[in-house]
Parts: sequence; C-alpha cells; structure tokens
Amino acid sequence: MFVDQVKINVKAGNGGNGIVAFRREKFVPNGGPAGGDGGHGGSVIFAVETGMSTLMDFHYKRKFVAERGADGGNKKMTGRSADDLVVYVPEGTSIYDNDTNKLLYDLVDKGDSYTVAAGGRGGRGNTHFASAKNSAPEIAENGEPGEERSIRLELKVLADVGLVGFPSVGKSTLLSTVTSSKPKVAQYHFTTLVPNLGMVKLDDGRDFAIADLPGLIEGASSGVGLGFQFLRHVERTRVILHLVDMSGQEGRTPIEDYQKINDELSKYDNNLLKRPQIIVATKMDMPDSEENLKEFKNALSKNNDNVYEVIPISSVTHSGLSKLISETAELLEKTPKFPITDTEEPVEDELEYKFDADEKPFEISRDEDGTWILSGKKIEKLFKMTDTTHDQSMLRFARQLRGMGVDNALRKAGAENGDLVSILDFTFSYVD
Repeated sequence: MFVDQVKINVKAGNGGNGIVAFRREKFVPNGGPAGGDGGHGGSVIFAVETGMSTLMDFHYKRKFVAERGADGGNKKMTGRSADDLVVYVPEGTSIYDNDTNKLLYDLVDKGDSYTVAAGGRGGRGNTHFASAKNSAPEIAENGEPGEERSIRLELKVLADVGLVGFPSVGKSTLLSTVTSSKPKVAQYHFTTLVPNLGMVKLDDGRDFAIADLPGLIEGASSGVGLGFQFLRHVERTRVILHLVDMSGQEGRTPIEDYQKINDELSKYDNNLLKRPQIIVATKMDMPDSEENLKEFKNALSKNNDNVYEVIPISSVTHSGLSKLISETAELLEKTPKFPITDTEEPVEDELEYKFDADEKPFEISRDEDGTWILSGKKIEKLFKMTDTTHDQSMLRFARQLRGMGVDNALRKAGAENGDLVSILDFTFSYVD
C-alpha cells in the first residue's frame, strides 16, 4: 500500500518535578534546602530516513509520546533528562500543523531533522526559593508540560520531472522506455495507482529523476478520480512533461485534453503553471496522429497558447525520445527549485516560545452548578507546574493568580465569598 498523507498526534515529555528536601546540618534551619531540579522531558524529532518510500508505518501508529524527565533528588541532585524520541520519515515529507494548516518544515535531504514538539523543562527544587525571609522553603515546581500538537504528514515525491496527462496517454510506457523502471502498463484507465519513479541517464553523464504520476481527469482538483490524491506530487517537480494523446482513440480532442489538465493544475495551485512545461505529443505511430498534431498546433496558435515547445514522440518506435530527453535535461539545468507552498508565512526553522500579547492569560466562565471556571493556556500551565502537596507552593500559586488579575476579574464577574472556583481538576473556595 502506498500511503502519502497521514494525520498523527505527538506529545513531548513533561519535565521532571523538582522536590522539597533538606540537609541535616547543625545550626542550619531544617537542615537547609537541598531539593534537586527535575530533568528535561524528551522532545519529538522528525528526521529523514533514506530507505523509506511511503508513510505506511504511520497508517498503523498514530500517536507518538516522548518520555518525561526524572524527578529531582535529595542533596541537590538533578533528575535525568529523558531521551528525545526520533521518528523517521521518507525524503520529501512535509510537516503541517493540522489545526492551522501551516507548513512547519519540509524534510527533503538526508540528514534533515525538525523538532515538532519540544520537551518541558524540569521543575525547580526548593533550593531555588530560599530567601532571607524564608530560609527553609517548602516550595518546588512540577515539571513544565511537554508540547502536544496534531500534525499532518504529506509525502511529495522527489522528482525533477513529472509526467502529467489524462489516463492512458502513455506516461507509464514512456517511463518504462527511458528508464529501467517497470511500472504496470495496461489498456485501461487508472493503471497507475501510485507514483512511479525512475532515473534517466544521458550519455554525457547527466541524469535526472522522473515520476509517472497517476492520470488526472476533469474535476481532479475537486476530488474527482485519483488526481486530487496525487496532485501534491507535482509540487516538487521543476519541469513538467505534459503528455497529450494525438491518436484520438479516446474520443477526445488533444487541445481539450491539454487545456483541461492545465486547468486542473491551476485550480490546485496556480504556481504550477509558472514552471516550465514541454508538451509531449504521444502515440505518433498511430494513423491519425500526424493530422491531429497539426490541428493541435493550430489551436495553440489561435489561443495564443503556444508558449511551450511541442515534441512529438512514439514510445513504441522510440522516435523523438532522444530529443525529448535532451531538451528536458537542458531545461532542468536552467530551472531552479520551486517552493512547495504558496503561503506568505515563512517556514519555521525552529520552535520559538514567545508570549502572545493578543492571547488572554485566562478566561472566566461559569458552569450550570454555579462553579466559576478558570481556563487558558497560561494559567493552566502555571497550575500544572504548582506542587499542590505543599501549603507554601499553593500560597505562591495564589499570589501568582492575584498578580495576573484573577481576583479582580472574579470580583467584577460577580463572585462572592465561598463561591467555588475550578481550574482543570482542582477546585477551591473564593475569598474576597
């Protein structure tokens, strides 16, 4: 099975908890703070594995979770940091945020890697909270939660040249003729169900990768047929060989075929038409092909659409193949790589954690039982990093809430003494 698009969930490891502990030394209150910090949680990293050619492995496993860091120890010992979880993907895999549809990173070459979810830092032990007023603090932090996100992986075939055209125009036959690839060839539509790749080697030492992409039909960009599923593979190609059947055996005119395929490419991504094309007139060994080719060229001239070179070929008699391969190689030499997305936002080089001024630190709502609900990424993270087993840690959390303006916000919302306030799975009473 060829799998080229999957949705998965990743979860980085939480940081280990800092602990409350004390030394036992004479003349030192409570022995002095000696609680160690927690270790860092493992990150989830995606890396290229050159031996892979499909995302099939992700068809069976959809969630990847890194380990958490170890808790801190006595005598200021820091907990062990967890190992990163490295997930391997094929060359040509693009990583998208499934919630925003934003391209995060494009893993193209051997050695490429990207941190999809960063592990949480370890919580601080009570040694960090000692002060002149509190020389024996019973305060420690829980580890920072590891990042969790839903992502989409898309595999786009790494080929310099892509063969596009209606089903049964001769793409697979051409690929098998000019390369050592052996794609399935038959006299019925949609013989090609997966992209096939081959290498073309010229006598002068030049070579390039060529991909036979599944046939497009009208409406492919809207999900009709197989085209929509594999249109994304055209994005990687630098040169498009647009195959047009000149025999007329399918009951369609060559000019209509040509215009419909270009229309589908444009609807999927208008930038695809900005890259060079060579129009390949196929099946020139058939009886009516010569006459149909003349009509095709005339129609291109009338429509002012003759911007691409037209090369007639026959994969059966091999006529025109040498010229086609030579022209393609020359076109590749002067054609740069194209971006795979039209987004104006830059691809993230690395994850950056910045405070978003537009994001509210907390929100207040009320459930049907009358309990006030505090929610929001910042306040929930703050609570998760609070050690609820020690009173001093809880007092510190209360001061942090007051500093964020939670008390004033609850008062304005109508909260009264004794009302219950809930954050995640923790509930406490409001005191004005």
